[in-house]
Amino acid sequence: MLLTVDIGNTNINIGVFDGTKLKGTWKVATGVHRMPDEYASLLLNLFDRHNIDVSKITGAILCSVVPTLVGVFEEVCRRYLKVSPLVVESGVKTGVKICLDNPREVGADRVVNAVAAHQMYGGSVIVIDLGTATTFDAVSEDGDYLGGAIAPGIAIATEALFTRTAALPRVELAHPKRAVGRNTVAAMQSGIVFGYAGLIEGIVTRIQQEMGGKAKVVATGGYAELLARETPVIEVVNPDLTLIGLRLIYEMNKVKD
Repeated sequence: MLLTVDIGNTNINIGVFDGTKLKGTWKVATGVHRMPDEYASLLLNLFDRHNIDVSKITGAILCSVVPTLVGVFEEVCRRYLKVSPLVVESGVKTGVKICLDNPREVGADRVVNAVAAHQMYGGSVIVIDLGTATTFDAVSEDGDYLGGAIAPGIAIATEALFTRTAALPRVELAHPKRAVGRNTVAAMQSGIVFGYAGLIEGIVTRIQQEMGGKAKVVATGGYAELLARETPVIEVVNPDLTLIGLRLIYEMNKVKD
């Protein structure tokens, strides 16, 4: 079995594959001050509760936007799982040509998403990752990573309204009943959720025009389901896109017996 780990700024997404089948997924909060033993305890407890036999994990791969946690998870894998993880970084085979001014600038998770989207959906694709940041990634018909856009995440924007104003409350991110809110909470939910739906539609339209055709739009990340309900431009929601991309990259780099 293969362990896949996607380390984000807010959450760490973990998956275990048995061949191409995703046996289980888990999400834990990102903690830069946690020690390897703490993460190992979390992992082993989750595996035990879901009947994952640790001795059958024969490989691991991770991508991270939090550099300090790469070494932590490498130690977890080596000490507790007895495997040396593949880290998605410069030099790792992905099959994706990165067409940026400085290819090293692109986050590993965005490259991983591009790999999965191209392999799964074919043709040109726009990947929207709705997490801590809201990112848009353009992938050509040939699978080249063309670049994209980065906006503040919906949760960051929501928190900013609460922390940077004197009277506005902290609100739950939920489906607004109407655009015209009849109280402060409803008005904030309308502005945030419908506002981000409009942001998505506007940026996707501009990217489609620059790509010169109709690209399939795939959304992933913690807020993908919420926003997909509010805009018709999102065609597919795949919450496991990054984990699937990690598995595909692992297979590309696996040493043949």
